[in-house]
Amino acid sequence: MADQEAWSIDANDALDISFVQAGETSPKTLSTFHPQFTYPIFGEEERIFGYQGLHVNIKFAAHDLRPHIEISYDKKFKAVGDTKPTDLVEIFKPWTLEESFEKTSSFNDRIQNDTCAKDFQPPGELLEHYTSRGRNFEIWSGELCDPAVRLLISRIQILISFFIEGGTPLELDDQDWTLARWRVYFVYEKLKPSVSNASPYSIVGYSTSYRFIQYTPITLINGASRSHIQSFTLPPSKPLHPSNLPSRIRISQFLILPSHHSHGHGSHLYNAMVKTFLASPTCTEITVEDPNEAFDDLRDYCDYAHLSSNKTFSQIKLNTSIDSKLTANKIGVRVPTSHLLDKPLLESLRHKNKIAPRQFYRLVEMHLLSQIAPHSRQAGASRLTQRGRASNIDDRAFYYWRLLVKQRIYKQNKDVLIQLDRGERADKVEQTLGEVVGDYERLLRGTEKWRKAEKESGGNDEAAEESSGDKKRQRGKRKNVVDDDEDEDVAMGDGKRARSEAL
Repeated sequence: MADQEAWSIDANDALDISFVQAGETSPKTLSTFHPQFTYPIFGEEERIFGYQGLHVNIKFAAHDLRPHIEISYDKKFKAVGDTKPTDLVEIFKPWTLEESFEKTSSFNDRIQNDTCAKDFQPPGELLEHYTSRGRNFEIWSGELCDPAVRLLISRIQILISFFIEGGTPLELDDQDWTLARWRVYFVYEKLKPSVSNASPYSIVGYSTSYRFIQYTPITLINGASRSHIQSFTLPPSKPLHPSNLPSRIRISQFLILPSHHSHGHGSHLYNAMVKTFLASPTCTEITVEDPNEAFDDLRDYCDYAHLSSNKTFSQIKLNTSIDSKLTANKIGVRVPTSHLLDKPLLESLRHKNKIAPRQFYRLVEMHLLSQIAPHSRQAGASRLTQRGRASNIDDRAFYYWRLLVKQRIYKQNKDVLIQLDRGERADKVEQTLGEVVGDYERLLRGTEKWRKAEKESGGNDEAAEESSGDKKRQRGKRKNVVDDDEDEDVAMGDGKRARSEAL
């Protein structure tokens, strides 16, 4: 056993990921980092058996992402019966292209002698360019049915398994109709290379989005007969493109390389994508697939800033002039949500901004909380003995705000809460409410820090990821949580949304 452990190595430590470009005499390394986790490839233990001094360097050309896997080691275990060293080439084959396994000398020659590199341009269309810390960046977008886009993804998407929890590579051999529903957004840095034949482009990260075609039933107005409804035939006389059909767009994979973290690239990429979705006449709603905590925070900051800047929040008010009879401390007496907020207005604003219901109403709660004086918020429930009859307008607003959030918590967790007795049920809701308040306060502090940093940097929001608490994460695996905006009945205790184990 001890002998086998001497031949076992942590896969996360053994693997390096590098991006290179042509240099003076040999390829120049622009960045190197370890994967966050390797269990999709090497199993739950994330161990590689059969080597000592193992080093696996997964290299990519920084511009066109041509891959190469270079394997070196000091010693290799001699097979004893069925106990054999891990066949690294075979284990990597399902995850990368055949071109990854050419000789290192051949890969280096390709990088050094690539006469097309200096003329390389990312595929698709240029969406925007921006600067961060005195460096220039561009965001490009193209459909997955574009062979050039598909080639880049086929080369780079092994990184999804290294950095996105539960992430899986895209199926690239699907029909064009399906591929056309995928869109890819690349972030590239525009460099000034040290040699004339090197490409000026270096990858920073990328994201993908997928269109879910949305069925929109026709509502008959004033008893109109079905004969007035326009008919159509299948198959259609002209080819239909997914972008021409009403769709809910879901942001799927979102990756900024570790060497570019905390420079604001995530917020630039997210905002560029949302801007594109808002401009699309066929996009009806923007959702996100299973976001982790860091992306959740990034999304909250970006969406909150957007709703603030486009005057959406200025239209939303919490009604604190409620009939005192509805605030009496009696069983069965409750304040309807419709008395606290203008629900038709909220839905109109939500549809205009194309934000999914769950995300939108969280942002509304954050905004309404920010409008209450800090002393009332920090005092908690201790100042609310007068309930809705409090003379202080901020105390009254905080009482109704708490009531609003409690109603949402109860509705989202009704199936769990109805199994508890009244006292325990009230305690659970109150505990979850406290954690929601704490999380909103953290996010509001982050938005203020972000706003100040953006103002000081002249619009280069480099503090975005930093404000989100983007600390180095453990290399362990988080719980597999389904956190999709389609699932409106997900419990508050599931995933980051609640930051709560109460429910």
